[in-house]
Amino acid sequence: MMNTTPSKVAERNKLFDKAATVTLWGIGFLIIVILGWFLYKILGPGLKHLTPSFIFGKPSEVRAGGGVGPMLFNSFYILFLSMAVSLPIGFGAGIYLAIYAKNNRFTNLIRISVEALSSVPSIVFGLFGYLVFVNWMGMKFSIIAGSLSLALLNLPVLVRNTEEALRAVPDSYWEASLALGSTRWQAIRKVMLPAALPALITGITLVSGRALGESAILIYTSGVSVSRHFPDFSLSAMGETLSVHLWYVQASSLVPDAKQIAQGSGALLVLVVLLFNLLIAVPSRMLSKKFNGGK
Repeated sequence: MMNTTPSKVAERNKLFDKAATVTLWGIGFLIIVILGWFLYKILGPGLKHLTPSFIFGKPSEVRAGGGVGPMLFNSFYILFLSMAVSLPIGFGAGIYLAIYAKNNRFTNLIRISVEALSSVPSIVFGLFGYLVFVNWMGMKFSIIAGSLSLALLNLPVLVRNTEEALRAVPDSYWEASLALGSTRWQAIRKVMLPAALPALITGITLVSGRALGESAILIYTSGVSVSRHFPDFSLSAMGETLSVHLWYVQASSLVPDAKQIAQGSGALLVLVVLLFNLLIAVPSRMLSKKFNGGK
């Protein structure tokens, strides 16, 4: 059997390294091309319709020229209400599972349940919200019913993301904080959470973007109509969002410019999601550098 010399081994390893580098760069470039093509197909036809009267105007049911102002407002209103409900519960449950919970059958059951819920189709949450919030609790089609249903969709992802983010923090951080005399809560609040902030912000960004583009849940809970008043902060008002409006004008709208409204709504939705993610990502990086000593 022929022995392989060290020089040949090194040469072969360099060849494999170059091949892997080229492959990964190619995959990354392909993903960018696909994303660019999607943005071109969505933004190309829709950007020309994004006028101030379209973005901030009221919709029209039968005449051309209606806007999407109330739908855009409802999208953010429902998003913030749902996050106000899901963030405290999701962070609290994630902290409990990562720090306080013991490794037993009960916590394993919780983790399995969270993972199972995170893979449930959104329309199932919509039907659940329709049965529980709309019918059983008598909320009818309203902003509060849609917000609570959307919060249920966000919870499994937030719980799992929070637990994994805290577990990724080195144990030395936790041990050093306790060694200096801090309590568990002080160590969590002043050491663990700041260290895990980038991963936590990533989870918040993912669920926020998903919530802004969600339609299946809100069709069954917040309805396909808007209030006559704009802006309307009433929790009992119907709350058609931009994504639901995009589906509605394509499916059953009577306006003659339904195609143009759909193109503009799609482009606006993409821009809103991109801008919202950017507004979250930039401050999160600044806070992360602050908490990590400017690194």
